[in-house]
Amino acid sequence: MASGLRVHIERRHPNCLEYLDLISDMISYPDFIGINPHETPNQSIELIKQYDSTILIGIKLDIKKNYLYVATLHDIRESRIIRQLHSGHLKKYEPNNT
Repeated sequence: MASGLRVHIERRHPNCLEYLDLISDMISYPDFIGINPHETPNQSIELIKQYDSTILIGIKLDIKKNYLYVATLHDIRESRIIRQLHSGHLKKYEPNNT
């Protein structure tokens, strides 16, 4: 996690604080995976996991330090998921069973 992630969530997305401890699960078992069309290509991904709320995790690449970090976590509306699926920015994640 980015060092300021908890502060970011507390200030901007306080309704999502309960999901901070589930980040590992969200990364390991996302329901959807995609890209943010407003970010620099190949430098970020979005993972979405459905619980009681549908939660999006934004993961970014720090080019200078060469590591990935969780930059944000917030709830997401079903309508945005549908739009991103339709545009191709988001895909349903279906792991191989092999």
